[in-house]
Amino acid sequence: MRTVPESHEKDNSALSDLFHRYLTGVLLTLLSEEDEDCAAEVVQALFRRQHHEKFIPGLHKLGLAQEPHAVACAKYHYLSNHLGGVSVAFVAESEKKAWVRYLPPRWIFDGTALASIPTKVARAMLHGWHGHNGVSLENPRLGFVCTGQTMDGFPGLEGYYIEEDYELDPDQRLRFRFGEQCPPIDYASLPQLSSEEWPSERIAKASRKYSMEYIRNLLPVLSEVLGPLQAQGILYRAGRRIGMQFSAETQKMLGTNDPINMLASLFSVQGDRITVAGTQIQQHGWRLMAGLEKECVPEWMDGLAGLWEGLIAVADSRRRLVLSDRMDLGDSSFTWDLRYAAEPKPF
Repeated sequence: MRTVPESHEKDNSALSDLFHRYLTGVLLTLLSEEDEDCAAEVVQALFRRQHHEKFIPGLHKLGLAQEPHAVACAKYHYLSNHLGGVSVAFVAESEKKAWVRYLPPRWIFDGTALASIPTKVARAMLHGWHGHNGVSLENPRLGFVCTGQTMDGFPGLEGYYIEEDYELDPDQRLRFRFGEQCPPIDYASLPQLSSEEWPSERIAKASRKYSMEYIRNLLPVLSEVLGPLQAQGILYRAGRRIGMQFSAETQKMLGTNDPINMLASLFSVQGDRITVAGTQIQQHGWRLMAGLEKECVPEWMDGLAGLWEGLIAVADSRRRLVLSDRMDLGDSSFTWDLRYAAEPKPF
């Protein structure tokens, strides 16, 4: 038996990219297997859950809690997304009006997937997060005005936070006013991360955590919207496709095409202690879902297994991935077995 050593920068990047593509793949699967309304409901619930978990603590962590609300919100989106590798810029027009611009390529709608995302699904993200900032800040005058979206032909998602002189009705917290344009942004003057405080390895870890948090919140949201069994099917089918599609790229990033080493590295970089014995990988704990034990259902792990199956199907089609010690509530560890498939019997 051997213990997998601490992960390196390449492992962080590999998992970050894989989970990023998995998120996009799940949304596309919802559009193809369910419908636009279902995908929009999931996106709105996902971003609302992310908002409740991250927004207020993030304002304090980034030192923005004492700034005017509109400016603080715009800066928050710039700084927090910057660490995740998302192209965002901001400009404060005044203390009560601050613009934010998400530049292409759009992160969540990865690559050519952008062409298949309906406007309703893109707007659901804004309903889930941007339109709720005023509520979380207990400022009923604060709202967000969207002035353009990439899928509608505009050069990025643009809009501004504005603190009005009156209290907003619930349907005014998010408004759409196409035609207004973001003022020029001096990109050179935007805050930059210190290379000393943020070396490449730390940035890779932050990017990995950014992607992990989306998957961490996607699993319970899908269960709430679809029910655990239907969610499991979506997660599994999307995961298997994405795993196969990006297996070669993942192998290259990890520097190995051995399925056992691949999965051991990807499990380890999530923060779990991993031991390997023969064809078995023992995963001690599930840091990805830490803190959500009361919500956790076995279907989440069963669905996520599709992603790992897809990876190894391309790396070595003779292998079969079996969760031999099934993850149940309260378990402290579980075991993956990458056994070889039985040889077909001759006629």
